[in-house]
Amino acid sequence: MRLLAYGDRAVLVELAEGVEGAERGGGALGYAEALRREAPPEVGEVVPAACTVLVVAADKVPLADLRRVLEDVRPVALEADRGPEAVEIPVVYDGQDLDDVAALTGLSREEVVAAHTEQTWRVAFGGFAPGFGYLAGEDDRLHVPRREESRTRVPAGSVGLAGEYAGVYPRESPGGWQLIGRTEVDLFDLDRDPPALLRPGVAVRFVEVRR
Repeated sequence: MRLLAYGDRAVLVELAEGVEGAERGGGALGYAEALRREAPPEVGEVVPAACTVLVVAADKVPLADLRRVLEDVRPVALEADRGPEAVEIPVVYDGQDLDDVAALTGLSREEVVAAHTEQTWRVAFGGFAPGFGYLAGEDDRLHVPRREESRTRVPAGSVGLAGEYAGVYPRESPGGWQLIGRTEVDLFDLDRDPPALLRPGVAVRFVEVRR
């Protein structure tokens, strides 16, 4: 772990493991979760990414005091399932790349859907677009590469896979993820508090809808 100054009000924590280490008690997500549980008064804001966590100091807290707190934080293992607290996202599994994902993983279409729905995902971090969450899962059978060529238009609500992550496009945009399904859930709404449905640390379960 390395602590790097990030301006005069924040520290960037670099971790050796990415989000996959969170289930084993390590990684950026596990470090961010430890901070949330301990809630030290020196910490103002926590922003996890794949292998880093940006920590902003609370008002009037010297950066040196924040660094001392962060040195003692140890990542925690995340629970596999938060039960009723998990956000459920209904999905119609008819994505354009479902057959390609099946071929890449060696699974049938039905087994891909089962693998996607039978595990609990967790929002590791946000990015790319407002409301887009990078979801880390428990089953590495669904780790697939991005498409060789990105699409210029991916419909809002498209559910995809890329690398070790799953994601849902909150709005129409270009994208190179492998599309396996679609949902009608509104992921980002400025009239909602908070606007983003999928925030770092939130547990997610996908539910198959047949049409």
